[in-house]
Amino acid sequence: MASGIKSCHKEKALQLFSEHFHCSQAVLAAFSEECGITEEQALKLGACFGSGMRKGEVCGACTGALMVLGLLYGQSNKEDLESRMQANRVNEAMMERFSEKCGSYICNELLGCDVRTEQGIQYARDHHLFTELCPKMVAAAVDVLEEILGEEKQKNATYR
Repeated sequence: MASGIKSCHKEKALQLFSEHFHCSQAVLAAFSEECGITEEQALKLGACFGSGMRKGEVCGACTGALMVLGLLYGQSNKEDLESRMQANRVNEAMMERFSEKCGSYICNELLGCDVRTEQGIQYARDHHLFTELCPKMVAAAVDVLEEILGEEKQKNATYR
């Protein structure tokens, strides 16, 4: 994919995140057009996945990227085992590369606090983690996602 397209997705995701949408919403909505859904649908779909599903689990930015990959490559026909294998492959690549790039894919580990608690949320606010660290996670998720999409596009072009 052209670098202009990449920066467009990252800019869009960071803009949405700066407008106080969750990281999961921002990443998914930045790719809504490619996924065949509206931005409104993407924002609604991603709404319950921020802050690691509000439990500090898998980072919402990574989850948003996984939703994009699922919409683009996920299995929708029970007999289509090839798409299942492709979805599994891109899922693993996303999780592994995001973790390599960021140090983890677990929200609480990335933030260094437990967002399941009021004290953890307050710590994150006091240390500006939601405004300084989380945008970096959004950008990293888009970068890794773009990388994977480019590789998949290349594979599809090779097999034609």
